[in-house]
Amino acid sequence: MIRHILHRHIRYAVALAVAPAVALLAASAAAAAPEATLRFAHFMPANAWQHTELFQAWADSVAQASDGRIAVEVYPAQTLGKAPQGYDNARNGIAEIAWTVQGYTANRFPLSQLVELPGLFQTAEVGSCAFQQLYDSGALDAEYADTHVLFVHTHGPGHLHTGRRAVTTLDDLKGLRIRRPTAVIGTLLEELGAEPVGLPAPAIYESAQRGVIDGFLLPWEAVAGFRADEVSDHHTEVGLYALAFVTTMNKGAYARLPDDLKAVIDAHSGRTWALAAGRGYDRGDVGGRAATLASGSLQTVEDRAAWEAAAERARERYLSDLEARGLPARATYAALEGYVADCRTALGAQ
Repeated sequence: MIRHILHRHIRYAVALAVAPAVALLAASAAAAAPEATLRFAHFMPANAWQHTELFQAWADSVAQASDGRIAVEVYPAQTLGKAPQGYDNARNGIAEIAWTVQGYTANRFPLSQLVELPGLFQTAEVGSCAFQQLYDSGALDAEYADTHVLFVHTHGPGHLHTGRRAVTTLDDLKGLRIRRPTAVIGTLLEELGAEPVGLPAPAIYESAQRGVIDGFLLPWEAVAGFRADEVSDHHTEVGLYALAFVTTMNKGAYARLPDDLKAVIDAHSGRTWALAAGRGYDRGDVGGRAATLASGSLQTVEDRAAWEAAAERARERYLSDLEARGLPARATYAALEGYVADCRTALGAQ
């Protein structure tokens, strides 16, 4: 009996001693728990530089700047929604944040896709700088009214990559089934004499392997990234286009954040991250070109004037189509050209 009472008192004393520690641990755990968890979806492979150097870097920076109050979970390789649905997935809250190609949603971002027209810029850094300035000017507000845009950017010049047929003239290109990333670029391919086939980038490998397409358009950095160098032998360096990209956030997810956490997101938006993306693409083009040409042959066009004339026809066709729809395409394009010139000067670019 005495022993039982003694054991009971010991247990009680231990409980009293342990309780503050348990309470402290619980409080620490509660303090460490994020106030908001944001799912960030994209379609690049997990081993792509975009995943580690851009999206995960953005997530880590947000977590650090918010003292852990915002957690960002990055989902690569279409694991949280297919590439063509990226924008709608952010709009509908399937993902709180999505990175996608505007042109995957045809006719939805017509003024944004002006940056895709050929000949505007030679580097992704300049293209991204100019595109972000165009967005910041308010000229594109109506196109993104249903999400909260974080930043926009472009990749570098996209080139032509083919399987068995080398392309150096427009005659070589005629009749080839070429993957086009967007409808705007499809118009350009039609002017060049090719047959455009609409496909998101992750579908290129299988489509080329099965013979559904004879070639595709991609910037150098993306060829190896999508293993597309394994299904292409010839690479025509012609700089036909650049894609528009957006990283955007669900409006409700942004609105639910307290003001100080909104400020963290705001500080991780705009020009700084647009330039980070553009510079990453330019670095990727250097390495991607070398890796791709290690197993393939480089081609250059022989009749460049004919290619440029076709590009001019495609540009004029697109601008006229938008003007016919009541959109200020020519004024917006002129503004974009001005931003490109400003960015070249500010960045010391060619």
